[in-house]
Amino acid sequence: MIYIRRYIKREKLISLKKSYRLIANTLSVILNRMTQVVEQDRKPDDPPPFDPKQPSIPVSYPLKTLEELKSKAYFDSFHYPFNKSSVPLNSNSGLAHRPRILVCHDMKGGYVDDKWVQGGTNFGAYGIWHWYLIDVFVYFSHALVTIPPPCWVNAAHKHGTRVLGTFITEWDEGRAICNELLSTKESAQLYAERLAELAVALGFDGWLLNMEINLDMDQIPNLKEFINHLTTIMHSSLPNSLVIWYDAVTVSGDLSWQNQLNENNKPFFDICDGIFVNYSWEEDYPKLSADAAGDRKFDVYMGIDVFGRGTYGGGQWNTNVALDVLKKDAVSAAIFAPGWVYESNQPPDFETAQNRWWDLVKKSWGILLNYPEVLPFYSNFDQGHGYHVSVHGLQVSNGSWNNISSQTFQPVLEFSEDPSPDIQVLVDFKEASYSGGANITFKGTLDGKAYFTTKLFQGKLLLGELPVIFTYSVKSNGNSLIGLSLYFKSNLNESTSVLLASSGNTLQTMNQFSSKFAKVIMPYQVFRPEAAPGWVIQESGISMNGYTLTEIHAVCYRQESVPHEAPSGSGFYAVLGHILAKTPNQKVVFPPSTSWQVKGEYIEWSSGSQGSMKLSVKINWKLKGDDSPFPKYNIYVQNLAKEGFEHLSAPAAGAHYIGMAAVQAFYVSDLQVPSGISAVRFIIQVCGIDGSSQKLEVSPSFQLDVKTK
Repeated sequence: MIYIRRYIKREKLISLKKSYRLIANTLSVILNRMTQVVEQDRKPDDPPPFDPKQPSIPVSYPLKTLEELKSKAYFDSFHYPFNKSSVPLNSNSGLAHRPRILVCHDMKGGYVDDKWVQGGTNFGAYGIWHWYLIDVFVYFSHALVTIPPPCWVNAAHKHGTRVLGTFITEWDEGRAICNELLSTKESAQLYAERLAELAVALGFDGWLLNMEINLDMDQIPNLKEFINHLTTIMHSSLPNSLVIWYDAVTVSGDLSWQNQLNENNKPFFDICDGIFVNYSWEEDYPKLSADAAGDRKFDVYMGIDVFGRGTYGGGQWNTNVALDVLKKDAVSAAIFAPGWVYESNQPPDFETAQNRWWDLVKKSWGILLNYPEVLPFYSNFDQGHGYHVSVHGLQVSNGSWNNISSQTFQPVLEFSEDPSPDIQVLVDFKEASYSGGANITFKGTLDGKAYFTTKLFQGKLLLGELPVIFTYSVKSNGNSLIGLSLYFKSNLNESTSVLLASSGNTLQTMNQFSSKFAKVIMPYQVFRPEAAPGWVIQESGISMNGYTLTEIHAVCYRQESVPHEAPSGSGFYAVLGHILAKTPNQKVVFPPSTSWQVKGEYIEWSSGSQGSMKLSVKINWKLKGDDSPFPKYNIYVQNLAKEGFEHLSAPAAGAHYIGMAAVQAFYVSDLQVPSGISAVRFIIQVCGIDGSSQKLEVSPSFQLDVKTK
């Protein structure tokens, strides 16, 4: 009877899915028809349809036809060079040999705020910052070839997470596409090679293959050739790349979701790197799938739909129910559509709800990816959005923005429904930052010699003979202090701890902490930058040859007022702006401006209001004789008045921040140039991997005379 009930339940689910797909197909037809009507009714002065070859604000976009893929049209696009990821994968090894988590983003159909390659103005744009819980990230949409926007690749790679695009065929259109794709062995190989070329050229790590159509039995051999050839060529072209098959069509050609790994889909699994199992599985399916996979059980990614559509446990705030089962059975998880938190406007706000939801994942599976693992290690806690931008404590922009490419290493802060009665810890965006658009704020009360500590990073960094210099920035009130506590393990698995104390009273610090840490180190250098009032920069060095750094914590404490000062009470408030760890020989050296070739292309002037002009231009730069080793560039513009050319000896005077580039190109669109300006200079501030940046007055630049009417 149990098998009959399972059969009936399975058939009901398949029927329900078919109903959903019929509705979606009908809506798709209606939408396409509406689009055709709009195109027919387009007025002469309406903006023309998107032409990827014409200069415009850089965007990410998918490919919708096999012809676009076959012709390599994407590489001729104006937008192609902007869509290359600039951060290599922060891992030299393959996937960990353990249960893994794959996240398939599927947020509002894709290409929303994240399509703007140079960033947008929506502070509330969707993002993910819990990369330490994600082994593989899939960017998903319902277009034929979904190319991940580079911001996702840059952020994920920084944390050691692989990124896949999606190749999907569905509905009648998908069947027609597969008829061409699978018409011959040579055709299957050709399109596999085109997909591999895209991934390698743009710098992401492979593909999710999602074929949701019925196929003829005689097409299956060419389908296998397509999967196998894509996997083979990806592996040979890009080490540690992945091709993952979605559980939909079977080896008989039927569109029939198995919800487990079995004989109907295992032949596809056997010729690629894994399978994304559909999410309507039952409790014993993960164990059955693990048995079927044998020694490849970690390559089985059991689906969980966060929206809860027919998924085990119901998804949403019960996503951990399914995760617990998968962890017990030692298979991997494929979390589909975590953007549910964002799309359903979970209270009280996205930031809080997002942290709460991902905390369910962390409590179920623990932290999967560790950092720091290599030096230099730098974080300014930037999540990829903000209300301002700061550079070394100086605010250069006060506008709201979003750009996931700007994310640095994300802290593993604990989430609690009931914040600590002593100290509240939060990533803050409104308080002035030392770098980027965020910081970590600590506020609350601390009495007497009490102290508060919280984990910031969980690492796996083996230290060598050279000392490691830790630098961090702090802004605080009264006698509120922040130090860093470091936790180490020896090669014999012995634990020890070191406190890098804040600048304060040495005697009080030693009395307070010498019994709590194996070693207490006071900062040997303290800076108070004139351009960043209130910020204090502290440096401490440590030598722990042969030890592995496993954790970095923040330590909040207060020191007693000196006798002639009035007590300051128990209130605590301090802001941590950034953390940097590196060896003495890892100083970034910026080439002089003369070492760069900078030019402008696609220059277009148009008339503005009140005698002003509008300028659009693509700026390119390249380090002479070398590829640039720098991760990002801040872009500034300077207006030069006719009577102001005597100020050319101070080229940074009056420079205004206009954006950030992750590649060696930036497109300026409709820049307002006031009347009376003779030239505009664009300054490219080169930024180092350690958070440093070149001084504006010696940065490369490009100057353009204003075109008169």
